[in-house]
Amino acid sequence: MEIHILVEPVHGRGFRASATSPFAVSVEGPNRQAALAGLRLEIAHRMKDAELLFLTVPTNPWATMAGWLRDDTAFDEWQAAIAEHRQEEDSTHE
Repeated sequence: MEIHILVEPVHGRGFRASATSPFAVSVEGPNRQAALAGLRLEIAHRMKDAELLFLTVPTNPWATMAGWLRDDTAFDEWQAAIAEHRQEEDSTHE
């Protein structure tokens, strides 16, 4: 498995290696290699009795309706009427 990690110098303390969710672990070490080795150990320890899975969730039912007025000329006329009304309202409040 490959994950994205961040390795950065820590002023006066060496290096920090950090992993993001689902591990959310940071380990500091005197050098880059020690920080990476410590991070590997932490992640291995967390994964010892765990499993990393992927979960498929249903899509948003509203998403299937997106764009259904795309080719409707009445929608274009409606949008134009809204824009015209906004311009009228803006000009009366200036």
